[in-house]
Amino acid sequence: MIMMTRRKIYLTCIALLTAFTLQAQKGPLILDRVVAVVGDFQVLQSDIEQQYLQMKAGQSYMPEGVRCEIFNFFIEQKLLMNQAKIDSIVVSPAQVELQMEARLEAFINQIGSEEALEEYFNKSIYDIKDDLREAMREMMITQEVEMSITGDIKITPSEVRDYYQGLHPDSIPYIDSEVKVAQIVTYPSYSEDAVFEVKERLLELRKRIMEGENFATLAILYSDGPSASRGGELGFMPKSNLDPAYVDAAWSLKKGQVSKIVESEFGFHIIQVIERRGDMVNTRHILLKPTVSAQSKQQALSKLDSLRTAILNDSISFELAAKRYSEDEKTSVNGGLLVNPATNAATFKLDELDSKDYYTVREIEVGDVSEPYETETENGKLAYKMIKLKMRTEPHRANLEEDYLLLQNLALEKKKQEVMQNWYREKRAETYIRIDEAFSHCAKSDRELTAR
Repeated sequence: MIMMTRRKIYLTCIALLTAFTLQAQKGPLILDRVVAVVGDFQVLQSDIEQQYLQMKAGQSYMPEGVRCEIFNFFIEQKLLMNQAKIDSIVVSPAQVELQMEARLEAFINQIGSEEALEEYFNKSIYDIKDDLREAMREMMITQEVEMSITGDIKITPSEVRDYYQGLHPDSIPYIDSEVKVAQIVTYPSYSEDAVFEVKERLLELRKRIMEGENFATLAILYSDGPSASRGGELGFMPKSNLDPAYVDAAWSLKKGQVSKIVESEFGFHIIQVIERRGDMVNTRHILLKPTVSAQSKQQALSKLDSLRTAILNDSISFELAAKRYSEDEKTSVNGGLLVNPATNAATFKLDELDSKDYYTVREIEVGDVSEPYETETENGKLAYKMIKLKMRTEPHRANLEEDYLLLQNLALEKKKQEVMQNWYREKRAETYIRIDEAFSHCAKSDRELTAR
């Protein structure tokens, strides 16, 4: 129970280091004071209370002693920060900036707009960025320290077996049904007239911008991209996260300049640079996609229908057909096999699949090839595909035969936690720590530290 509670606190606090460091002014007023000093670092009353209030939100029951668990979490974080200072561990401003912008973008997407975020926190976007930047810096530094302590830890097969055999039957992870899927994809072509029409519209929009109209307003009105609601603004992104053609255009522009028409895998754009910092750039764009004709759609479907017939007649294997004819470069080289981006494995839980893939997989058996169907890629590009269900597992409790890698990772994580707890115990003994009387009952004895 303690480990489960602590894990929840850890995950919540990591999130809140980036969210509630931006303390919303609409929340309850917390009178602040220092409740602990760890080396050269302080823990504030507000640190504890903000985490507690967030964990309490929407819960009918809070385990006893949660405030103490939160308090000790912060003590351990400050021990890591103190060690980072001793070891001169730093993170580069560019790394911090990249993480900060990614997290800020996620917040904006969640709350709806930059203006809504400013209203929620009662701060300007610049102040929010400053708070978030410092929170991300601390989180990244503590992660670096933890990595220096646990990075070389390995786990043996016998340790994995011992870990598994030591689990209470109710604690053995429950594994949802997983599937392995291969695909053949084709993209309907755009007619020359459709491309010409899109370019003409973009040229007209560019002309209006050059004559003084607001780029962001026109993006809201006309862009086909998901960033349209934000005036086409993408936020700071590294080159690696952008289409190569988009990168070339963005890096050729000065601040405020508007590009000529740029073609990327997403469609056709005009781009404006807002700001560039090293290898990162913040741009806004207007994206237009050519209309696909009914004839092109039918041609794509007919191609897949013919391939499916050949596969079902054993004239060609699905894997070879994928290598020869699938137009998705990422999967065609693997015989169409999909790789889960979250795990880099070839298996998916059903709810990790695209919605159309999900419903298709539910209707077919292992070894079946689906009928072709219309879908959309992660880039928003119209596509037609058919899939082959290569494997489906039944829901089950984890076991060493089927789920060794999962159990190996869990055993390794447990071993790392034990190493970190020993490290915290040693550092508590040798580091100056002063705890306010109000939290003295939360201070851990050697017995408690060892038990964890």
